[in-house]
Amino acid sequence: MTPDFEAQLKAASLRVTKPRLAVLAALRDHPHVDTDTVIALVRADHPTVSHQAVYDVLRALTTAGLVRRIEPAGATARYETRVSDNHHHVVCRSCGAIADVECVVGHAPCLTASNDHGFVIDEAEVVYWGFCPACSEGN
Repeated sequence: MTPDFEAQLKAASLRVTKPRLAVLAALRDHPHVDTDTVIALVRADHPTVSHQAVYDVLRALTTAGLVRRIEPAGATARYETRVSDNHHHVVCRSCGAIADVECVVGHAPCLTASNDHGFVIDEAEVVYWGFCPACSEGN
């Protein structure tokens, strides 16, 4: 794995373990995948890693802010390592493909709420829905 992942784990006060490194590598190489896909990717190189270990790693990495969990309506939770900005996502209504969309204004929170109700807003989450290029050929 990479020393960068090790540094990220240490900076987040997490122990450096093979399952954590494997999950980070899987998500770096395959953003927006669900838990089952993460498990399959990790077990391809580390067959003895249990399902529960991957679930625990995803939870720890998400809590530590090293991984972002996204949950588009009607879809299973997906994970990505891109956490340093307030980007958004576009989701295909047909096949479920997900792609990143840069922040609509360029800095967090990207949108100004019409009424913040006294909240100090620091992030906006936007999900665009439509059809990916492959699926839109038939529509």
